Amino acid sequence: MTATLQRIGFMQGRLSTLVDGKIQAFPWDEWREEFPRASELGLTRMEWTIDQERLRENPLTTVQGQQEILALSRGNGVRVTSLTGDCFMQAPFWKVDAVVRDALVVDLDLLLAACSQIGIEFVVIPLVDNGKIERESESDTLKRVLLARCEQLARRSVKIVFESDLPPRELARFMEAFPTDLFGINYDSGNSASLGYDSDEEIGSYAPRILNVHVKDRIRGGTTVPLGTGNADLAKTIRLIERSGYKGQYILQTARAADGAHAGALARYRDMTVRWIEDAAG
Repeated sequence: MTATLQRIGFMQGRLSTLVDGKIQAFPWDEWREEFPRASELGLTRMEWTIDQERLRENPLTTVQGQQEILALSRGNGVRVTSLTGDCFMQAPFWKVDAVVRDALVVDLDLLLAACSQIGIEFVVIPLVDNGKIERESESDTLKRVLLARCEQLARRSVKIVFESDLPPRELARFMEAFPTDLFGINYDSGNSASLGYDSDEEIGSYAPRILNVHVKDRIRGGTTVPLGTGNADLAKTIRLIERSGYKGQYILQTARAADGAHAGALARYRDMTVRWIEDAAG
């Protein structure tokens, strides 16, 4: 297995049938099977997904579930290295009143503890769609809650990475409030393409803060499409990211296969991404 391939992972659910027609949701019926399926594709990394609905039933948040995840991880050589917290986008603690917020912050602490148990290093908090920051009070709440958890994050060896739709320079300014050793940016190539952002400006504005990368293609102003068919210039973007000194992982958060052959689609996207990374090195 090449060193490049070892840097590539996939978003949980991409090796399962769609749940209720959604492009992304926790695959309740098939989550165990994704470990051997990933292993067959030579993928050694998985980004877990968790929804607000049934959050406390998710295997990540139960002792028995955590033991099972670790056993599957060891048995198949597939580490769960990161978590996308769709729950935060579905129920953002920074956009609700104090009573509801307290309960959601308890969920946050539960997830940070769970990630520590599994060895998950990065927790992606999406500040997009329903989680988008729309007023200063929301930004203040987010900062207050998360900065109060710096000691906990350090103790648990967990970092928080933001996925944001802010323009490059604004995102760089936003990140100034957060310590560089515990907080970073999740760069999503598809979201940037959809928003029409220039990857030169993005990488130039905040490259040192990028700790996780989602590989995705989208049409400008539109939806996720197969890699190479949208507005993301992935060859250029990955070249810029690699040459900025990034040594981290690339998570395939790619379009679903229209014919249901999800493993075959992911294998194609894996090979494309390996090629882009290796071309960047060349």
